[in-house]
Amino acid sequence: MHSFFRLSMLVVWSLVWAGPVAAQQALFIVRHAEKVDQSKDPHLSEAGQARARALAALLAQSGAAAVYATEYQRTTETAKPLADLLRVSIQPIPAADTARLVDQLKTRHSQDTVVVVGHSNTVPEIAKAYGVSIPPIADDDFGNVFVVVPKPGGPALVMRLRY
Repeated sequence: MHSFFRLSMLVVWSLVWAGPVAAQQALFIVRHAEKVDQSKDPHLSEAGQARARALAALLAQSGAAAVYATEYQRTTETAKPLADLLRVSIQPIPAADTARLVDQLKTRHSQDTVVVVGHSNTVPEIAKAYGVSIPPIADDDFGNVFVVVPKPGGPALVMRLRY
């Protein structure tokens, strides 16, 4: 898995550096990890906590300048290990306002790499705002990382990683 990730990251970074630096470097979009129950605002389960630590290990060297998560416990708990490793604060975003988030990403982080932790319905919306389509995320699917690389003057590139 580590060699697949290294190869994937090599491809992503070569795509990032292939053109002029005039757009956001990369956007890692992740759905929250496994939750303890189906309540409105649950914590992560033990499996979810382990997955959050795995995400942090996976993206520790990503160079992310910011980590965003919605106001729900499951997203902030998924983002926390990575934010701690990167020594950045988690930037809160309202789950219902994808347009505002994308505007913030494009203005505040126009030259940065950013991580966003969202939900099965918001992850595809964010990708769509960058002009890329990703498959629907099933209720029991927690292992995707979508890497979106905006390209000036052309469509963004997207890569799906599993962790």
